[in-house]
Amino acid sequence: MAEIVELLVDGGEATGGPPVGPALGPLGINVGEVVKKINELTAPMKGMKVPVKVIVDPTTKSFEIEVGTPPTSALILKELGLEKGPGDRSQMKQLSLTLDQVKRIAEIKMKNMLSEDLKSAMLEVIGTALSMGVSVEGKDPREIQKLIKEGKL
Repeated sequence: MAEIVELLVDGGEATGGPPVGPALGPLGINVGEVVKKINELTAPMKGMKVPVKVIVDPTTKSFEIEVGTPPTSALILKELGLEKGPGDRSQMKQLSLTLDQVKRIAEIKMKNMLSEDLKSAMLEVIGTALSMGVSVEGKDPREIQKLIKEGKL
C-alpha cells in the first residue's frame, strides 16, 4: 500500500533538509530526485508556500507528486506584487485588487473551494481580501461583495 507524505514547501526552492528530507528519508527513496521534481512542478509558484503530496510505493520505491494550490492569502499577495504582507495592517488598506485579479485567483483556487461557480469563488477570495485588510477596486470588499450579489458587477 502506498505511503502518502504531505508537505508544505517553498515553491521552486525545496531542499533535502526539513521538512522534505526527514519526512521521506525513512521511506528509502532518493530524496534528491523527489526534491528536483518538486522544484520543477512548483517553480511557477516561487515565493509562496505550496502544499505537496508525495505518494510513495514502498516496494518499488517509485513516487508520484501532487501539487496543491497555495493559500488564497498567498495568491493575493502575489497579485499585489508582495512576497509577504507589511507588518502594519494599516498599510494593507492602501493596497487594492482589481476584479480581474480576484477572478484570476478564484480560477486558480476553484478546485479546492467549496464554491460551485466562479461568482461564489470570487466572493470567497474577496472575503479573504477583507480579512487581510486589502480593498477591491479601491473600495471596502463588503461593498464589492454586495454589488456582485446584486448582479451589478
